[in-house]
Amino acid sequence: MVRRYPVKGKKRKHRERYDEDAEEEQEQEKQMKVEADEPRETEVDDGQEQPEEAEEKVADVLQGLPVVPMETKRDMSPGIVFVLEKASLEVAKVGKSYQLLNSDDHANFLKRNGRNPAEYRPDIIHQALLSILDSPLNKAGKVRAVYVKTERGVLFEVKPHVRIPRTYKRFSGIMLQLLQKLSINAAGKREKLLRVIKNPVTQYLPINSKRIGFSHSSMKVVEMQDYVASISDDTTLVFVVGAMAHGKIETDYTDDFISISNYPLSAACCINIVCDAVRRHLRFI
Repeated sequence: MVRRYPVKGKKRKHRERYDEDAEEEQEQEKQMKVEADEPRETEVDDGQEQPEEAEEKVADVLQGLPVVPMETKRDMSPGIVFVLEKASLEVAKVGKSYQLLNSDDHANFLKRNGRNPAEYRPDIIHQALLSILDSPLNKAGKVRAVYVKTERGVLFEVKPHVRIPRTYKRFSGIMLQLLQKLSINAAGKREKLLRVIKNPVTQYLPINSKRIGFSHSSMKVVEMQDYVASISDDTTLVFVVGAMAHGKIETDYTDDFISISNYPLSAACCINIVCDAVRRHLRFI
């Protein structure tokens, strides 16, 4: 018995159509899955930028310093500049990490390296900075700038509106970061609150200024309030204070060298007397 149409040709045609349809459906499904799995271009860009921005914000929050809001706007009248000389701020590799050397935690390390632990006192500069930045003189906007020069000759600037950490441990971490990265930004901002600058410090001091150094060894003992009153109000006062445990500052840019007490004073105590004398002369509370 003969069939009406060739079976093989008919079956081949149906098979080809079925195969083509199946392949097209499979390709469409694959393409839909790929499109569903792959995010859009805007989503990819946002996903790549957001983590970096988040990391930068977190880094700024962790590494940055807060800013103290000033109630009084800073005017253009002559103000006060502090220069803290011979600050004990030295970084060394102790064990597997870099640390800021101090006499309490690194006495054995310093002795093994032939150094005197009594000379490594970064707490002195910590107390001195707190005395300046927390003073009513600074809160009134009269402190124009603060410069710190280390025993190793590194010079850095401290903005008057920065809030220095109260605890020594956090302060030590900030100084370690500053000496390694050369600057510290404000929390959440790009403003540099602490930054290492080039020597000498004289290039940053105002031209019309009187530069006053302090030392107990000076033969010129004065009452600080009377001394400030004898200087013209149009002159910017630059106070140079030693931030070391022993010895005296040796600078060639000071105009006068005085002592404000018959007793040896710490840097923080000297700064408190100076700030209070200037405040009384300017007559504000």
